[in-house]
Amino acid sequence: MVITERSYRILKGIAVAVVIAPVAWLAYMGFVPEQGPGDMAATAGDRAFADGYYERALDEYNEALAQDADHRPALRGKARTLVEMGRFEEAIALYGRYLEMAPKAAGVYANRGIAYDRMGRHEEALEDYERALALDPAVADGPGWLTRFLHMGAEEPPTIADRAAYLREQLALPADERKLADPEQDRAQRSYSQKLE
Repeated sequence: MVITERSYRILKGIAVAVVIAPVAWLAYMGFVPEQGPGDMAATAGDRAFADGYYERALDEYNEALAQDADHRPALRGKARTLVEMGRFEEAIALYGRYLEMAPKAAGVYANRGIAYDRMGRHEEALEDYERALALDPAVADGPGWLTRFLHMGAEEPPTIADRAAYLREQLALPADERKLADPEQDRAQRSYSQKLE
């Protein structure tokens, strides 16, 4: 067999790749955080939730919780999913469980407030909104521009600060003059997905 200049370059490229690929892989693995029980399923649940596939998201979060019953991202994700599915009581119970583990999780208070709000329990919603804002005023900013661009369009949805101000104003009125629900605007309110709580 005669080795031509072209075949020599190909063999040389393969040899370099065989040496570099394992080194690159080891370097990459050194920078990737270690995955714990339930992490992969919770991440899959987050992707399904973001795409609006709530049944699949719920299955993934349940799988994560089967691997680690106290997996916080899975608890939070499952509760957010249940809110979107209209299963508010279950969601509120999960948010309560989460808050027992992390009582200063502002985003979780905000999300529980959204669940209460959608149920018509406006005083409890206002209480959770105010607690979330006191713990972390940044929750008043709502979803960032990238989330709005990818999932919601250009128009900014109402934030919990907007909703809290509205509820405070309406609850101060006599009961027969209050307008506490606006289904179209209430559906536009997005839950919070902060990862670091």
